[in-house]
Amino acid sequence: MISDQDQQRAEKRFKQEERARDGRKAITEYETQARATRAKTERLKALRLAKEAQANTEEPPVKKAKRRDK
Repeated sequence: MISDQDQQRAEKRFKQEERARDGRKAITEYETQARATRAKTERLKALRLAKEAQANTEEPPVKKAKRRDK
């Protein structure tokens, strides 16, 4: 028969292992989210830089001067 002390030790160890698993899961989720954020940031930066480069190479639109008839 299992004594109360042995059962308490087993429960304590089980809880420790469960916390360790939860911790590893949380770290994995955090790292996954961080990678996704970095990838999104890189993509948005590339889009912004491409847009700025295109704006710098294009000539500004020519405004037509209005003629005044006298």
